[in-house]
Amino acid sequence: MTAYMDHKNLANTDISDERRREIEDGVKVTLDRVHDAEHTAYRDEGSVTLLAATKTRDVGEILAAIDAGIRCIGENRPQEVLAKAEGLIAGFTERNLAIPFHMIGQLQANKISKILPFIDTVESVDSLKLAERIARRLDEHQTIGVLLEVNESGEDSKSGCKPEEAEELAYQIAAMPGLELQGFMTIGTHVDDEKVVRSGFNHLRQLRDDICASGVEGTQGAQQLSMGMSADMAWAIAEGATIVRVGTGIFGQRAFI
Repeated sequence: MTAYMDHKNLANTDISDERRREIEDGVKVTLDRVHDAEHTAYRDEGSVTLLAATKTRDVGEILAAIDAGIRCIGENRPQEVLAKAEGLIAGFTERNLAIPFHMIGQLQANKISKILPFIDTVESVDSLKLAERIARRLDEHQTIGVLLEVNESGEDSKSGCKPEEAEELAYQIAAMPGLELQGFMTIGTHVDDEKVVRSGFNHLRQLRDDICASGVEGTQGAQQLSMGMSADMAWAIAEGATIVRVGTGIFGQRAFI
């Protein structure tokens, strides 16, 4: 269990009016940023999904974001998925909403079976071994979406397969029963140089296009590009992102890491 879970009840559903307004404002500002970036890039409004990264946020905070217009959420840690799942499912049911729930952080082998009932898509599949482990733990006739995580920055601190390995790995994943290759994910290079950051996003888009055009079975639907966070979101959208992952811009600074 992560240390901050000893200090914060992530299953909590209570939220103050002030906190709700803060989150509503965060959602509005971030959605406006997404729409502005779509317009600047000559893309259709609504072509980019805003995923709320909900690390350290409790159920009440997440449902406030849903009420403000968020329609996709992502968790970094399996422990948080399990702590929040029951309350989120109840909240979604009460609102008559089906909210896609993504795993966007590292997934340990011993947590796969526990989170599969709650997760729609695993964005952090970065190896054949992990893909095989997920496939083996699926129930008969169960299907789960996966994004192949690619380390476009080459930074040792970031996870993801090497770009030169991505194409063959994508074909292997696409052939696995129970796994639906939906696209690709990356984390932008941690620099302020727009050209450098965009080059990684651009390369992932080209990789996506080549794989989708390959004719290999199971790859035609792999259109998603999950790339871009608060700092580099506009650059990612300009380079073709279909999903951007934002936490702080929606919920404010985290009290815990």
